[in-house]
Amino acid sequence: MSDPLVVVAELPGVPEAVSEAREAVDVLYRHRILRRRQPEVSAESALRGARASAALEGVDVPLGTLRAGEADDPVAQGALRVSAELGRLGPLWRSAPPQVLARLHTLAAAGLLADPGRPRTGGTVADPLGIGPAPVDVSARMAALAGLTSTKAPALVLGAIVHAEIVALRPFGVADGLVARAAERLSLVEHGLDPKSIVAVEVGHRESAGSYTQALKAYLTGTPDGVAAWVVHCARAVVLGARETTAICEALSR
Repeated sequence: MSDPLVVVAELPGVPEAVSEAREAVDVLYRHRILRRRQPEVSAESALRGARASAALEGVDVPLGTLRAGEADDPVAQGALRVSAELGRLGPLWRSAPPQVLARLHTLAAAGLLADPGRPRTGGTVADPLGIGPAPVDVSARMAALAGLTSTKAPALVLGAIVHAEIVALRPFGVADGLVARAAERLSLVEHGLDPKSIVAVEVGHRESAGSYTQALKAYLTGTPDGVAAWVVHCARAVVLGARETTAICEALSR
């Protein structure tokens, strides 16, 4: 059976971007602080990632407020719940992706929807990023998405495509961005790029928020150049996320 993500991984500019991201993560993993305090680094990366993901949904809460447990916005609370659950969902990501996505949405949209975790069956949904209308029927593409986790392509490519597809489809109608970015991080962790979940890739997306939307729009064209541009953007987000985690490591070293 063909592996469409292997084709994506070979698009012009993608191999070089994947290699650059891999090198940035490898350098980060050699940081001396990880030998003694890796759980603390992972926890801080998760917190900063949750904050960045909520900000991309339009809710920007100070890091100190989140750290103190004083954020009362439901989007920020959803981002924190999703981040806290990722470690437990990892083993299911390859075998039962629809179950994982439903669980992520249940966590992300609690307080926003009466019955979160169920994919929508039609209708129109909001367009918070201004990328255009979502398809009415998402079932076929969601089924195809579930089949991608068995790919032989690099983890970064899988994470990028899963992220973009969820944002484009908006399968739940609310808080899809939180789910999309969590699924990307899960892909990076479970497929070997970032097994300790220390790269704050969501921060990388937020730091390049303008190009985030533009790269998603490029992906939605469906052209090879557009898809490649999105994957390259995601590789850059990993590089920036590794830089953020390096700063965490340096702060703990002092």
